[in-house]
Amino acid sequence: MASLKEVEKVADSLEQLVGEMRSELSNGTDFDKLTQIADEISEKADVAAQTFSSVNETLMSRIGEITGKSSGGGSGRSRSSSGSQSSKSSSSS
Repeated sequence: MASLKEVEKVADSLEQLVGEMRSELSNGTDFDKLTQIADEISEKADVAAQTFSSVNETLMSRIGEITGKSSGGGSGRSRSSSGSQSSKSSSSS
């Protein structure tokens, strides 16, 4: 998993690629170059999205552990003080 600092670098790279795309659009239209730039933008945006998703899942799992609620991706440990609650089976990922 990439760190949020690494995603910041990805965002900088995305800005540069968007600049290149704008330049290519205004200076000429090399569709092969535009396709290449768009593919790079897509790949870098996917990295950022995967990182945000992973961080969100981790945070939601941790919040679930702290509050005693199941978040679907928890560790399976139960900290229930009420004794007999029905437990849901969850898989660890």
